[in-house]
Amino acid sequence: MQNKNRFMPLLMALCIVIGILIGTFYANHLSGNRLSIINSSGNKLNSLLQIVNDQYVDTVNMEDLVEGAMPLILSELDPHSVYISAKDVQIANDDLKGSFSGVGIEFTIRQDTVRVQNVISNGPSERAGLIAGDKIVSIDDQPFVGKIVTNEEAMHRLKGPKDTKVKIGVIRYGEKKVKYFTVTRGEIPIKSITAAYMLDDNTGYIRIKNFGENTYPEMLVALAQLSQQGFTNLTIDLRGNTGGYLASAVQIVNEFLPKNSLIVYTEGRKSDRQEYRSNGNGSYQRIPLVVLIDEGSASASEILAGAIQDNDRGTIIGRRSFGKGLVQQPLSFADGSMIRLTIARYYTPSGRCIQKPYSSGSDQDYESDLMTRYQHGEYFSQDSIKHTGPAYHTLKEQRTVYGGGGITPDIFVPEDTLGVTSYYKEAAMTGLILQFAYSYTDENRAKLSTYKDAKALAAYLQKQNTVELFANYADKNGLKRRNLLIQKSHKLLERFVNSRIIYNMMSEQAWLEYLNTDDPVIDATLKLFRENKAFPVNEEREEKSQKKVAVGTPAHVPYMFQWKRMSAMT
Repeated sequence: MQNKNRFMPLLMALCIVIGILIGTFYANHLSGNRLSIINSSGNKLNSLLQIVNDQYVDTVNMEDLVEGAMPLILSELDPHSVYISAKDVQIANDDLKGSFSGVGIEFTIRQDTVRVQNVISNGPSERAGLIAGDKIVSIDDQPFVGKIVTNEEAMHRLKGPKDTKVKIGVIRYGEKKVKYFTVTRGEIPIKSITAAYMLDDNTGYIRIKNFGENTYPEMLVALAQLSQQGFTNLTIDLRGNTGGYLASAVQIVNEFLPKNSLIVYTEGRKSDRQEYRSNGNGSYQRIPLVVLIDEGSASASEILAGAIQDNDRGTIIGRRSFGKGLVQQPLSFADGSMIRLTIARYYTPSGRCIQKPYSSGSDQDYESDLMTRYQHGEYFSQDSIKHTGPAYHTLKEQRTVYGGGGITPDIFVPEDTLGVTSYYKEAAMTGLILQFAYSYTDENRAKLSTYKDAKALAAYLQKQNTVELFANYADKNGLKRRNLLIQKSHKLLERFVNSRIIYNMMSEQAWLEYLNTDDPVIDATLKLFRENKAFPVNEEREEKSQKKVAVGTPAHVPYMFQWKRMSAMT
């Protein structure tokens, strides 16, 4: 404790000096995106570090001192300015770059062992002979089991430069001897769009997981596929999408807006207002559109949803989004580390900033905001939503929208808690359901592989009494059987267990197809399209509706009032 107190004044002084250095660099309009320390006699930081290194009473690891100070400085600014060490930069960027160099497997860790969950089709591992279910026990002739096995260490050993080789030893289900495969690493694509299929005869569905470098071209491919299937309505699912590149979100919104529509603008103390507008070349400017959001939708997701909502171009369905309206710029250091520094705020077309409130420094209220919303009942009642910002109005219909805390959906759909029990919560939160689903998949892979689509596999699983099998498994692994609670949560347990088995055997799209079949948000979406209430009105169906009035049906209510009435009832 005494040593910790002795270092505190030094650490505080170092933090202040580093903060001044970063501010000075940015104020001097650095060109490019690389920061470096200027080695001059007038540089106070270098002078301070040299004095500490030469004269301090004890030996100090200067590298560790600086690495520890950087995150503390940035945490005093806002919740989203961060420091990323050199060893973590690649991991931080991989998801957004659209690809990385590796072996092409999706794995999970069970009982201190890496287990291959899926093998990327036509990827390096599949070509070498690995299959789903293999347990990796060695890498490059070095044992890889036990406490050393972590996600980070596994990725470190399996990833590597393209065309390099890695020798992987696996134990295959039903066999005892280790089998060895030499895998030549290659470029592994990371998909931003994880599902694109038809919800019904008219409605296309696209799930965007994040906004990376390749999200826009992936979107065009998905739209082309749906066009071949004749979609006339479109649902874009952004639930759980934490964001990514602003440019990708802007490109996608451009497909749906008429020329010169404002999509978003950014502005900061040292960043002049920059507007992003549509160019009028979008191919889907009139298709009825719904965007799905929830409390996990943030940043670029909110840019897309806000642009669609403020331009009265589509209907937003779900729950209030996260509320991240700060723009970060990546700035790299010579050693490969980087910071993501907040340089501006972004504003939706109506002029609202949807950044939720925060205080500088470590803000516990900000970090616990989603849990606070849950406790206040916001996930279950629209009346519980607390708007902290001023009211604005959409550009065409002049509907009221709010700033200062995420995008509030046009149609609120509460979280479904029917059947949630303490047993279900513990089963989900302890990871037992995931563990059981993997074990069941592994033991029944041959039979499960005979089913080629999610619907057929789901029908088979429904006959296998997987909830009872799970309850037995859980009871042996620390979760005491509670028959009444299991019965009450039966539907939720079956849905969770079966969905993970489908995911293990097939793909994320198959998993989503299964989950969407009884999703209340999807049900609300399809109802909206069937009733012709999505922005904009499908003119052909509107004309048919008008014709029905002439033969004695109730008078047609103007579209604007239909939307208002439906919103009030929800």
